[in-house]
Amino acid sequence: MQSAARRMAVPEPAPDRDWWRGAVIYQIYPRSYQDSNGDGIGDLKGIIKRLPYIAGLGADAIWISPFCKSPMKDFGYDVSDYRDVDPMFGTLADFDALVAEAHRLGLKVMMDEVISHTSDEHPWFKESRSSRTNPKADWYVWADAKPDGTPPTNWLSIFGGSAWQWDTRRQQYFLHNFLAEQPDLNFHNRAVQDELLDITRFWLERGVDGFRLDTINFYFHSQGLEDNPPLAPELRNDQTAPAVNPYNYQDHIYDKSRPENVEFLRRFRALLDEYPAAAAVGEVGDSQRGLQVVADYTGGGDRVQMCYAFDFLAPEKISAAKVKTVLEDFGRVATDGWSCWAFSNHDVKRHASRWGEGEADRAAYLKVISALLMSLRGSVCIYQGEELGLTEADLAFEDLQDPYGIRFWPEFKGRDGCRTPMVWESKAASGGFSTAKPWLPVPAEHLRLAVDSQEGDASSLLEHYRRFLAFRKNHAAFAKGEIAFLAAEGDAVAFTRRYGNEEIVCAFNLGSKPATIELGQRAAHALTGHGFSGTLDGGTIRLGSYQAWFGRMA
Repeated sequence: MQSAARRMAVPEPAPDRDWWRGAVIYQIYPRSYQDSNGDGIGDLKGIIKRLPYIAGLGADAIWISPFCKSPMKDFGYDVSDYRDVDPMFGTLADFDALVAEAHRLGLKVMMDEVISHTSDEHPWFKESRSSRTNPKADWYVWADAKPDGTPPTNWLSIFGGSAWQWDTRRQQYFLHNFLAEQPDLNFHNRAVQDELLDITRFWLERGVDGFRLDTINFYFHSQGLEDNPPLAPELRNDQTAPAVNPYNYQDHIYDKSRPENVEFLRRFRALLDEYPAAAAVGEVGDSQRGLQVVADYTGGGDRVQMCYAFDFLAPEKISAAKVKTVLEDFGRVATDGWSCWAFSNHDVKRHASRWGEGEADRAAYLKVISALLMSLRGSVCIYQGEELGLTEADLAFEDLQDPYGIRFWPEFKGRDGCRTPMVWESKAASGGFSTAKPWLPVPAEHLRLAVDSQEGDASSLLEHYRRFLAFRKNHAAFAKGEIAFLAAEGDAVAFTRRYGNEEIVCAFNLGSKPATIELGQRAAHALTGHGFSGTLDGGTIRLGSYQAWFGRMA
């Protein structure tokens, strides 16, 4: 006879394979989050210490920027060992402890996987460059010089200059879309794909829930090595590279975003699907066809689950019209795809400065646009410190670490300004980030925005993020629902999110002057708990400056 305990045992619920859809992902730049050992550089143990803060914020997952072994020429995006943690950040045991604690707190863990290129110090590249006949000779993209000795194509590196570097050992050029110390892997070689998938399995077996795939559209190049055509001046934009970079002068149709990539992504997704609920988000760097690439890479249910382009990461200020255009364009080209939206990350100027400067009330502006971000159809990435309203740090040239900024200074100051340390304590040295001199300076103006100065203050930006994320979790329509835009003018934008029997109206005024939106004859009931003070007067939504209103359709 079965025991009562056995008869009453409740089976474990099946993992939610769809957890990523509408998830809020908190990005951690590990060098700058929390230093646990007093060397001035953040590490994995520091992240573990701060996981309760992230869980308390209301995030669903964390994305940790690269922490694998690296000579740090590009701060971890140049990997020399994919299966180990750089001693700067800790050990594999530390990572295992991080995963365990995150899971205990209900957080998924996504790691940054950089597989389009390696470090030139990776053993694979050392072997590949040793001769033209070694077993890994074709693991990277090698090509002969033109008859006059110049590079094989006109392709440019995002970090400046030619994308080709001469190697005296092989007397050939190798391709590097970024630094010369970051040679591109040859994805046309099936053995390269197999090894990278095996590395992915290594981390899945350690318990990661997913990956952020760096430069996902750079994996393949055209084997024909055709020159990229010039791009008409009126079509140039600075979404992928700063305006001062000649990279924007080309239409990059041969060096990235190649059709062969879709089949590799199918192989990648098949591996993810072997695990209970693994997911991936890809970074798409394409200034002309970004949304189309996202659609191609996320459609069909057999490629990666989601991608993000740079539509809201570009310098151009967000506007009501742009939000409507981008979301409707995406819905049209990606009928079954999924995007992940962000306003800031480790590669772009913080949006508190990029868009907030010049606003009459920057704090109120940051509240309303963050609520907008967290109400859009798609998943959401929050970059560490944006919940505090951190501005872009203005660093002296001698403090710069980023080779990109050093190369294009002073018109483009690089990425260090958005990578300065997180501030936890307003009165502590380095904001409580470290007991030592931090690897990048902590701006004095950031100290007054520290976590401990905002916690418990209902009017603070931090408490706004906590409040709105809790409000968002109470309504499945925000994570899973469809989106349809309503008529609105000027700085006002409004749409509905519908899921099941619930339809929510979301109305925002992104400007400093009052705005109205006509709801028409449909009845709606105001929702509470979000912290905004917009009102519904008959069929008219009335919004003060930087205000919002949310209601449920009757």
